[in-house]
Amino acid sequence: MKYRRLGKTGLKVSVVGVGTWQFGGAWGKDFTQDEVDAILDRASELGINLLDTAECYGHHLSESFIGNYVERRKNRDSWVIATKFGHNYAARDDKETNFWSAGEVLKQLDASLQTLRTEYIDLYQFHSGPDEVFDNDELWTALDKQVQAGKVRNLGISIGSNDNLHQTESASRIGAKAIQVVYNRLDQTPEKRVFPSCEAQDLGVLARVPLASGYLSGKYEPGAVFPGNDVRARHNPEQTAARLTKVADIKQTEVPAGVNMASWALAWCLQHPAVTCVIPGCKSPEQVEANALAVELDLVRSDHPQSWPV
Repeated sequence: MKYRRLGKTGLKVSVVGVGTWQFGGAWGKDFTQDEVDAILDRASELGINLLDTAECYGHHLSESFIGNYVERRKNRDSWVIATKFGHNYAARDDKETNFWSAGEVLKQLDASLQTLRTEYIDLYQFHSGPDEVFDNDELWTALDKQVQAGKVRNLGISIGSNDNLHQTESASRIGAKAIQVVYNRLDQTPEKRVFPSCEAQDLGVLARVPLASGYLSGKYEPGAVFPGNDVRARHNPEQTAARLTKVADIKQTEVPAGVNMASWALAWCLQHPAVTCVIPGCKSPEQVEANALAVELDLVRSDHPQSWPV
């Protein structure tokens, strides 16, 4: 495994992390604690140390799996745990409630700490909220006090729009030290404005959805249909068809023969100098292994005149 400094946090994080939205049951599979244990054990064996979750992933379900795991393994200090605030979903339905006031967010923080069974969160992230709730000095003042109290080690922003320059450029002002953003071979939007701002402020960058919701995993051919309990079943059918066609072309023209497409797609993201870490989801220890292989690939990106070293 390779490691990079997560911007001004000073944290050394593995360049491949584990995204855990899937543990909440939204991606066509319900997990058991034993299955989560096997995934996290393999991640630890491979040197992965960053876990990204959120309180809304299965209504604290993802956080609960992680908290149960780290408490029994007694290895909390081995992990950089990132979670988020602002959204919630009633268990097992799609009714979303937003909680953005300072008082509500502090309640969410305490609930996440309890569920994660930890005394501190390494990276606490504003979760893809609109600018009007982001621009709330009372919220950031309250969170700064939690940093001073030691409940939160670092603040971050998970921007909803890949081109949200307003929130990105406000990061240093509000004390945030990392940006999370969608970035992958199918969506390079952050390269235009968000990444230059991150580099100028020395912000860590977590690239979420680096496999484009699994489309870049190499498992799906044009015409693939997702089951109704898979979040991708709600994607626009025409856009899904276009993505699958584009992925088939990328697989044919850009991915070297014999190279796992998922590993390639993660390595592609990591070649950008602004990116600290990719946080793909994974449903099995085998997928963790495929993700970790990205660090062994030395690619030359065909869309840029020069390669970017991993």
